[in-house]
Amino acid sequence: MPRFVVHEHRAKKAGLHYDLRLEIDGVLKSWAFRKEPPIQPGIKRLGIRQPDHELSYIDFQGLIREGYGAGVVSIWDNGEMEIIEYSPDKKIKVILKGGKLSGEYVLINTSRGWLLFKKK
Repeated sequence: MPRFVVHEHRAKKAGLHYDLRLEIDGVLKSWAFRKEPPIQPGIKRLGIRQPDHELSYIDFQGLIREGYGAGVVSIWDNGEMEIIEYSPDKKIKVILKGGKLSGEYVLINTSRGWLLFKKK
């Protein structure tokens, strides 16, 4: 079963943000959000698509020493997921089965970025 992780990233340049990573097509599709992902329905988060990461990065925690992402990374949540709908540039629906994130989530590509929310 595919997995997901949310990294809490305390980057020196970008500041505190949360990286949502979904295991799709053999890589971790990634988005960065200024605030933690919504645990309850009715909360929306706007994020920016990031480059794909290798699957080995799913367990990463620690210090990134150099580059734009330099800073401390920890796992905020992780678990398994089920893909319900996948249109790579438009919409992604998944069921997350994590410690904090549990239920159906939707990512929609808008003109301002990717909107993430939990369905009721």
